Amino acid sequence: MDSHGHVSGGKRKGKRARKPEPPVLASPDNSHDHKHHDTAPSSSPLSTAAVAASDSPDPEPASSSPAPRRRGRKSRRIRNGTHSEVDAAPSPSPPPRRGGPKGAPNGAVDVAEPSRRELAVKMVEVPAAVEPLRWDQVVKVVPSMDAVVKVFCVHTEPNFSLPWQRKRQYSSSSSGFIIGGRRVLTNAHSVEHYTQVKLKKRGSDTKYLATVLAIGTECDIAMLTVEDDEFWKGVSPVEFGSLPALQDAVTVVGYPIGGDTISVTSGVVSRIEILSYVHGSTELLGLQIDAAINSGNSGGPAFNDKGKCVGIAFQSLKHEDAENIGYVIPTPVINHFIEDYKKSGEYTGFPILGIEWQKMENPDLRKAMGMKANQKGVRIRRVEPTAPESGCLEPSDIILSFDGIDIANDGTVPFRHGERIGFTYLVSQKYTGEKARVKVLRNSKIHEFNIKLATHKRLIPAHIKGRPPSYYIVAGFVFMAVSVPYLRSEYGKEYEYDAPVKLLDKHLHAMAQSSDEQLVVVSQVLVADINIGYEDIVNIQNHIPCKGYCYQSAIT
Repeated sequence: MDSHGHVSGGKRKGKRARKPEPPVLASPDNSHDHKHHDTAPSSSPLSTAAVAASDSPDPEPASSSPAPRRRGRKSRRIRNGTHSEVDAAPSPSPPPRRGGPKGAPNGAVDVAEPSRRELAVKMVEVPAAVEPLRWDQVVKVVPSMDAVVKVFCVHTEPNFSLPWQRKRQYSSSSSGFIIGGRRVLTNAHSVEHYTQVKLKKRGSDTKYLATVLAIGTECDIAMLTVEDDEFWKGVSPVEFGSLPALQDAVTVVGYPIGGDTISVTSGVVSRIEILSYVHGSTELLGLQIDAAINSGNSGGPAFNDKGKCVGIAFQSLKHEDAENIGYVIPTPVINHFIEDYKKSGEYTGFPILGIEWQKMENPDLRKAMGMKANQKGVRIRRVEPTAPESGCLEPSDIILSFDGIDIANDGTVPFRHGERIGFTYLVSQKYTGEKARVKVLRNSKIHEFNIKLATHKRLIPAHIKGRPPSYYIVAGFVFMAVSVPYLRSEYGKEYEYDAPVKLLDKHLHAMAQSSDEQLVVVSQVLVADINIGYEDIVNIQNHIPCKGYCYQSAIT
């Protein structure tokens, strides 16, 4: 064997004899000594195994002479994703002394001893019973990772300054995952204003053309499918788990920062409450986690320690005073979106109570409203004229309960053990068109109403839901229907500070008086002989009822 541990063929080269070793105690089952020498190079398999064996407990009797101090450390090897340690193998018998056993001729080798090659193979063998090193939770999640896909989308956004045109197309990448029924879930903002959507499976080099089935702007969820049967081969759909509790471990899987390989970040659930969904400008149930969620993680699943999906990553908090705060769409919101699509064949939205309300924590206010000591609830400030509730609810009514669940003076209801949540969570659990029983206090008398729930109708909509912007041109005057995307296009991301006060007041406080009412402005004036002198008019408000022409994409 050479200095690198390889067995050389041909005639063995002679080496100088060593000093005689002091006698050692013999093992009961082996006549040869068990003392290993440290003179061989550390790169040799024999020396590596010998060092590892010296660190493990030795059941044999100790030598009468002190054992030499070992310079090596445990040798850890990784093969096929499984960690194993050489020192976990049973200690093999030591190689025979070069001088031969005591009483044998010099250079003679006992025929019962294994060869050096056999010893080298034996010493690097890893037993099959070695347990993985703290990979239990990761192994449980691994089968579900194959269902995570990368979403490629080409967007073509409307040009609100020139509504008869569109902006230059751009590409984006995000994450998604496969569920039952040959469907894929991702975020709505990942496929907003899409022109083409493609999906790529983990470990694949093929992109498959996808079809968008539904886009939920309020909940920021989109549902896709792929017609090609090859896409669905060998992939198991993700299973959904229940709503996690605080401090439960979560693992977010996706393709952040445009990476081609899958990324895994882990954390715990740090808060469960009603969150503000930035994309849909709504408030729904959400999970706050401390796992990193970066650009590209959107649409990726969040798994629990059992490998079941408990949410969809969709946004994070970027603030100088906050770190590692990410948000996940929980399973109740996801299931509502899926069931809504099953019932109606399209996304109809989350219903709301079309009211503005205030807390009743002030004892003098409760007394003035005729509330008894054991009565709790919230006061209605305004009722939207377009909401179904306008037929029965009135301002200054006190909502005592919703579907039999009492509402506290701060507007919360019992959620789970030791937790409370806003009563709007109860409303969001309903579907559009369903009825709910509401108990109110009016003039010190209790009334009950069965209210039919509907979606929200805003004077300035938060989204145009993929449709082209509505406009009308007459004599060079460009009339535009105001929406949040329009304000963002005209005044930038900080439109809430830079837009005119009159428009912001309408955006924040105004209510539509009829279902077809829109807020219209003269966005600009196209220069022509007929409108000389009016060229400087920009975003002048014109509050007129819509007669139908505003819904057409273009009229000249």
